[in-house]
Amino acid sequence: MRIILAIAAKEFLHILRDPRSLTVALLMPLMMVLLYGYAIDMELRHLPVAVLDLDQSTSSRALIRDITSSDFIREAGRLSSREEIEPGFHRQQFLAALVIPRGHARALAHGEDAPVQLVVDGADAATASAVYNYLQQALQLHNLGRLESQGLRPAASMQPAPVFRFNPQRVSAWFIVPGLAAIVLIMICALLTSIAIVREKETGTLEQVLTTPMTPLQLILGKLQPYLLIGILDTVMIFAVGRFVFQVPMVGSWWALAGYTLLYLWVSLAIGLLISALTKTQQVAMLVALMVTLLPTLMLSGFIFSVSSMPLPLQVVSHAIPATWYLRIVRGVMLTGVNGWPREALVLLGMALGLTVLAMKRFSRRLA
Repeated sequence: MRIILAIAAKEFLHILRDPRSLTVALLMPLMMVLLYGYAIDMELRHLPVAVLDLDQSTSSRALIRDITSSDFIREAGRLSSREEIEPGFHRQQFLAALVIPRGHARALAHGEDAPVQLVVDGADAATASAVYNYLQQALQLHNLGRLESQGLRPAASMQPAPVFRFNPQRVSAWFIVPGLAAIVLIMICALLTSIAIVREKETGTLEQVLTTPMTPLQLILGKLQPYLLIGILDTVMIFAVGRFVFQVPMVGSWWALAGYTLLYLWVSLAIGLLISALTKTQQVAMLVALMVTLLPTLMLSGFIFSVSSMPLPLQVVSHAIPATWYLRIVRGVMLTGVNGWPREALVLLGMALGLTVLAMKRFSRRLA
């Protein structure tokens, strides 16, 4: 045990003397959580829409006022002709144009249909769909209000009565911040651990360390202890920011989440350990760690895109990503209050054991 603690103390000194490692270990997680927590919003707001009012009537002005009074649509300017729409799209001045044709008020006065045109920039398909849906909903609300002001009652229809459980206000940060914990922890732990042994190889001190009476297991355990503590510190920092800055609720048990997170940290450290056993330079180790953890976790784990909506081959790949399983746990514990996730925990345990065994075998051959 004294040998392991001595190696751990030596590794702590390396970290404290290396500003790059300290920055990666402490500042990067905080910056990522704050940046992504504020920047990523699943609900688009204040979408710029230009207006071309060719009717210039009281009815058209009321329509414009109703549409642009919500938090989702803002008026990006008035146009004087249809020829200004295309250049506005090219200059990215607005995402859509609302065109109210001449005779709009007259058609309404005679009880006739009075269509308006929505010209939407379809280059960004997702945003275009959001703009169209918001505008269509605003038009429907305007029509209902106009009928009610005339003492008319719309025809009876079935309307859904939505009930949003676990996130009634649909706050994006409640979904994003727990997911960021999965990304940041696996990236930081794997990145720092991957350079732990490689640094000894580059400086030539690994041979000196091996001349001491220690086993490869003692060396690895001593090397990993500081990074496990850093991972725990990052975990506390991430969830503290989520709780007190973004008001992410904690419906389940903190103790259950802590246990699952320790298991996830083990997987993350094992990934970094395996990378350090397979690479020879710190630059290569860092690059491989980022490629293995950041990109797959960001795109395929369910952090933003639902795994169930992916093609079947990508779903298979996503199940090999540790963050996919941890994301289910962390969001489930924090938002829904479900503390028991045996299947996900067993998968993470299997990954941790498998990666650790592979790394140990690789190290045993290289350190022998």
